[in-house]
Amino acid sequence: MPTKKFQKEMNSGTASLVLLSVLSQSEDPMYGYQIGKMLNKNRDIALRMKQGALYPVLRSLEKNALLSSQVEPSVSGPPRRYYQITTEGDETLKEWLEIWQEMKSFVDKTLEGESHV
Repeated sequence: MPTKKFQKEMNSGTASLVLLSVLSQSEDPMYGYQIGKMLNKNRDIALRMKQGALYPVLRSLEKNALLSSQVEPSVSGPPRRYYQITTEGDETLKEWLEIWQEMKSFVDKTLEGESHV
């Protein structure tokens, strides 16, 4: 189905930006399930990110030094990996937000018929 494919592409393109933003706003490190619950809380829009989709993005952000993580024991289950944004992640987030705003403006204008190339 084209709609599902489009939604998947939209989610994958915005997931890194959203996750960096969430972690930059958090005073404390957060673990994946906690991030997912927060993102999906009271959200009626289609951007609901599935839990399983978060972890590859978190790992990729960490691999690129935009996040750091630490495993800590959990009282109620297996150990949890807590993520926090790095200095490089903060700098990258600022750049990505500028790109996002430019892209959003371009798409909005195009959809409204205001873009004449």
